[in-house]
Amino acid sequence: MTTVRQVQVTFDCADPRRLAGFWCQVLGYVLPPPPEGFATWEDFERTLPPQRRGAAAACVDPTGAGPRLFFQRVPEGKVVKNRLHLDVRVGTGLVGAERVAALEAECARLVALGAVRVRLLPADGWDESCLVVQDVEGNEFCLD
Repeated sequence: MTTVRQVQVTFDCADPRRLAGFWCQVLGYVLPPPPEGFATWEDFERTLPPQRRGAAAACVDPTGAGPRLFFQRVPEGKVVKNRLHLDVRVGTGLVGAERVAALEAECARLVALGAVRVRLLPADGWDESCLVVQDVEGNEFCLD
């Protein structure tokens, strides 16, 4: 049996570069270096046919611990709720008002980057509070 050693999370989107930039700022990720022989991604993209320019982007955890995020342009827009979403763990170990304050503070930072605050899901005796947010293309994720 094969052991999975790495996971990549792929997003269908309209603007891969914009979404990659947003998620780099959310997670502290970075853009990977351009392909060998190119000083920048723009230099590389100029070698592609026009329809492939800007069609994909990625961001990576600079420590190598987290999964690579890949963004690919698709022609259709987002229509319904995600079947998969990311939980950005900013409140680990916190409870009650302290947790909600940490979630709200991170939400305010992300709203300044273009995110949209959707709603707070308050603690219910089973799960702690979390905040539902949308990224710059409307993909839902949770601040947990």
